[in-house]
Amino acid sequence: MKIAVVAANGKVGRLVVKEAIDRGFDVTAFVRSANKTIAKSVVQKDIMELTKEDLKNFDAVVDAFGIFDPDKLSLHSITLKHLCDILSGTETRLLIVGGAGSLYIDKEHKTQLYDTPDFPKEYLPLAKAQGKELAELRERDDVNWTFMSPAADFQAEGERTGKYILAGEEFTLNSKNESIISYADYAIAMVDEIEKGNHIKQRISVVRE
Repeated sequence: MKIAVVAANGKVGRLVVKEAIDRGFDVTAFVRSANKTIAKSVVQKDIMELTKEDLKNFDAVVDAFGIFDPDKLSLHSITLKHLCDILSGTETRLLIVGGAGSLYIDKEHKTQLYDTPDFPKEYLPLAKAQGKELAELRERDDVNWTFMSPAADFQAEGERTGKYILAGEEFTLNSKNESIISYADYAIAMVDEIEKGNHIKQRISVVRE
């Protein structure tokens, strides 16, 4: 299986690259600056300069793009639209590293996590930007997308347990009443999803067991 990881130099991107390579997949890291991943196959190119030719023949493309600068949050939607346009009408899967804020807290799917009064205000702009990204993605019938939301407490240096709960659109707690997952376990879940391919045109979520 051939996998492309876009924005691979980020913390999540690097772990997805490593997890996929460790499983024996053919992985190409797409980076804007000097490669920081363990990938041997590397394309150094800005995400907005990628073309159909760059991403042809891949079975899956992982969009690990993320930005926290309040003035640049619109790039989440802009870059994802560009990737969707490139992959439009192809069989290639597009898997997006998403956010937790857009998860629903009710079965009717009327209220999202970022609508709750206790949602941290400092993360609200980012959560809204990623929620907008997901809403726009839902309109794309021409792309085999999967949007994967992490748990609310997404820990960069968290433990790699190898165990997680795969959930759907709704905010899910584990047996300890926690919403937590490490970047390492998230990467495992992402590569599992690439292998199994069970959630085409769906948002899924993951939380540590």
